[in-house]
Amino acid sequence: MAEGCLRALRYGMVFFNLLFWLGGCGILGVGVWLSITQGNFATLSSSLPSLSAANLLIAVGSIIMLIGCLGCVGAVKQNRPLLLSFFILLLLILLLEILFMILFFAYQDEIDLYAQSDLKKGLQLFGTEGNIGLTNAWSIVQTDFRCCGVTNHTDWFHVYNATRVPDSCCLEYSDNCGLENPGTWWTAPCYERVKGWLQENLVALWIFALCTALTQILGLVFSMTIFCHAVKVETFYA
Repeated sequence: MAEGCLRALRYGMVFFNLLFWLGGCGILGVGVWLSITQGNFATLSSSLPSLSAANLLIAVGSIIMLIGCLGCVGAVKQNRPLLLSFFILLLLILLLEILFMILFFAYQDEIDLYAQSDLKKGLQLFGTEGNIGLTNAWSIVQTDFRCCGVTNHTDWFHVYNATRVPDSCCLEYSDNCGLENPGTWWTAPCYERVKGWLQENLVALWIFALCTALTQILGLVFSMTIFCHAVKVETFYA
């Protein structure tokens, strides 16, 4: 009975990690595709220029593939080093996620202020040579969210040193429309618009986070159970 349960547990872990690995392949593939086809779309942050959607997806996909591979092979072979490596990596990721959540809620106001300050610094690079990615990113955000600037459309006045905004701030896009009457511009702050969008989708984000945490906990339990069994078997036959 116990052997049958363990076999089912092992098969379940193999199946789980195979899906995990395939998911990582998919995420990595999307990241590579974005990097190739949307290479000009980068980050809004001036201090973290490499923090683009493509780079994040590539990094996350690679990590998921590695963990899935360790868990899958470790479960099939009942290999103790692989199972232990899988357990440690998954535990570290879970602890880092918990730490990140705690710090995020504890320093939310400070993070808000820093993010707004960093984004405003990024505005200074808009339209400059070598920053086409940041320029495209701001244009897309302002067009999609119907907003202008970080905290106000007047943020752009400090960039241009004039009463002017990018054309992506215009209610109806046209060349040099950012030089026209302010009444033809979006005035909503982009930071608040994006923040509001995240809050509107908060339930979905929490469901995703809880499902992710539950999956990680199950992975930890399964891997440690199989690891302990492998230790007992090796000790018994030693």
